[in-house]
Formats: sequence, structure tokens, C-alpha cells
Amino acid sequence: MQGATHRWNRIAAVLAACGLIASMGACGQNKKSAEPVEPPAEPAGPITVVASVNQWGSLAAQIGGDDVAVTSIVDTTAVDAHDFEPQPADMAALQDAQVVVSNGAGYDVWATKSMGPQTASVSAAETVGASEGDNPHLWFSKDARNGMATELADAFSRILPDKKDDFQKRLDQWQEREQQLEDSMDAFRQAHPDATYAATESVAYYLLSDLGFEDLTPEGYAQASANESEPAPADLQQFQELVESQGVDLLVNNVQQGGDAANMITGTAGRANVPVFDVSEQMPEEFDDPTDWIASLVQTISGLLPADAPSDVDEADSTADDAAGEGTGSADGQDTAGDTSAPSNEGQQDPGR
Repeated sequence: MQGATHRWNRIAAVLAACGLIASMGACGQNKKSAEPVEPPAEPAGPITVVASVNQWGSLAAQIGGDDVAVTSIVDTTAVDAHDFEPQPADMAALQDAQVVVSNGAGYDVWATKSMGPQTASVSAAETVGASEGDNPHLWFSKDARNGMATELADAFSRILPDKKDDFQKRLDQWQEREQQLEDSMDAFRQAHPDATYAATESVAYYLLSDLGFEDLTPEGYAQASANESEPAPADLQQFQELVESQGVDLLVNNVQQGGDAANMITGTAGRANVPVFDVSEQMPEEFDDPTDWIASLVQTISGLLPADAPSDVDEADSTADDAAGEGTGSADGQDTAGDTSAPSNEGQQDPGR
């Protein structure tokens, strides 16, 4: 009997020990589950943005506001972006950036080659489907500007999702200003349905296209300019004869791409009373954003051409006025053959390098 009692006592002790162990395990589990789980840290701003050129960098600043810190590597008209060589500090900035904003189309190849593996890329050429060989001066295109503004807002929102509404608000404000600019451009097109131009270098191709101009630059000269070579004497003579005869309403001159040929053409325009529109590739320092800059350029062009183009009936009177020194020196009253619709300004195989 004592043996049986002893066995039961041992079994009870074992069961009690197991219960204690189980209880301790359960307590341990409860203690572990009660520990607070920290949520993942939200990305902190401002977003580090590096742009190849100030045209796109200033647009990024417009859309990003205080939530971005933008650096534009080429930010002066004293630098020729075509021949720009980035410094080690520029390469480091591109590698460390959260967002790199580039133009593309062969204009700034160095920018995308230097990006870090985690860097988001926003490219104007990719946005509008342009490629190397197309005219690369995309900031003058209304389609490229609109596309880039939207792409920038999306890229910033992915990095700082809590700020998405702020980015959208700035985008909406930018679009209102851009629409006002485009309305003024539409008004110019209606006032000058047959406007023509020629260019010493095709920097403003997209701008003039959006304004409804027809490009009458002699093909041989344009090709030489695109290849950054001197034009053949025959091509230069053809260009001079075009300007001397007032065969175009406007001469466009890239002040960052000078040379003997360009100087000869602009000199000829001065003698022939053909207005010269000087324009730079990079945004001048006096402007804070491309909207104001391009609006100023449109205003300048509007001032170079008369607001009311005379009809064929008034051609003789217009010619007499020009001879007397009245007017602005544009080729009013000339028979200019031109399509009244603007050519497509994206994907053009237009010489623009």
C-alpha cells in the first residue's frame, strides 16, 4: 500500500512540475507578444534632386517646393551644354541623388551614366518618346514641359507618399500658369497664321513650332549646323539670299552657338530689316522658372512681329511703310508659302545638335 502511495506521489509531483513549466512557457509567450512592434520609418524629406540643366531643375523645384532640394549642374548661359564635362563633384552628386532629372536625346548622356543604383530617373526624352538624333532642346516644347511636370509629381509622390496631395497641388498650380502661357501662344498663332523663320541653329525649333512658324532654314546650312561644322559656301550664300530678300519673317539666333557664319547671317538680317530673335539654350539667371522664361520669349517674338498682318490688298502700302522706316522690319506683305498648322514637335528627325 505504501508502494502504491509512493508511486502516486511521484506522478503528482511530475504533473505539478509539467504544469509549472507550461505555465512559465505561456507567461514567456505572453510577455513576448506584448512587446510593441515599431512601424517602419517613413522616408524623410526633403528629396535630394539633381538636374543636368537648370531648365528642368527649376521645373523640379516648382513641383517639389520645400519638399525637395534641387541642384542644377549646368545653370548658366556661359556654359555650352553640348560640350560640358562634369567634374568629380558633379558625378558624386548624381550618384547620391534620390532623383536625377535629365533631358536625354543625346544632350546630357553624362547625367544618366553617373546615377546610383537606387536613384529614380525622370527623363524628358523618355517622357515624350524622343531619341538621340531628334532635336534635343525639349524644354521649349509644351508637350515635354507638361509631361515632365506630371512625371516629377509622380516620382516625388512615390518617395514621400504622405506629401502626395502637396505635390498634386503644386502641379495643379503649375498647370494653370502653363495654360496661360499656351493661351498666349495660341493667340499668336491666330494673329500670324503664315509666319516663317530661319535659324542660325535650331535651338528654338519646338518653341517656334508651337507658335505656328514654318521653318525655311536652307537644308544644307541646317545640316551643317546640326553636325557642328562650317556650312558650304553655297549653303551660306543661299541663306544670305533668303534673308536679303526678306523671304522669312524672323531670324532665330542661338547666342550660345556663335561663329563666323552666324555673324554673317545676323549682319545680313540687320541690313535687310529682318528682325533677329536672340535666344539661349540655358535659362538666364534673371528667371526663376521656365514658365516665366518662355512667356518672356513669346512676348519678345510678339513684339518683333506686328500684331495685325496686312492683307494682299494692302501689300503696296506695307512696302512703302517699310521703306520709310515704319514698322519692325519683318517681311510683311511677302508671299510666304507655309502650312498654317504646327508640325509635330516630338520625335522629329530635325537637326538640333
